[in-house]
Amino acid sequence: MAVRAVRGATQLEEDTREHMLARVAELVTDVMEANHLEVDDFISIIFTATSDLTSEFPAYAARQLGFSDVPLVCARELEIEGSMPRVVRLMAHVDADLPRSDVTHVYLHGAAHLRRDLTRTTSHD
Repeated sequence: MAVRAVRGATQLEEDTREHMLARVAELVTDVMEANHLEVDDFISIIFTATSDLTSEFPAYAARQLGFSDVPLVCARELEIEGSMPRVVRLMAHVDADLPRSDVTHVYLHGAAHLRRDLTRTTSHD
């Protein structure tokens, strides 16, 4: 096993608690499916959110998916002029047999425009 970092992001249409929980759960689930991961494979997850998202902690969505023993932290994204609004990003550290080149990073909804250079972008729009 090797430690790998998996990145991802999603954009919310509105800052409501229900929408935050749904979008972050979708992101975490898609990261798991794309990389054939189980909760026990996760070492930790760092979530960041843009300053216009205040309705809920993104990590709470992961807790609801069963990440009760995985260290999770939330932080504020840098406020850069012209940056995309209502975005939650994650960086997950995982134990995986995947070569680094086979790690699938997942970008959903409007956030799919952030990193077209990565192996896979996804949009559920």
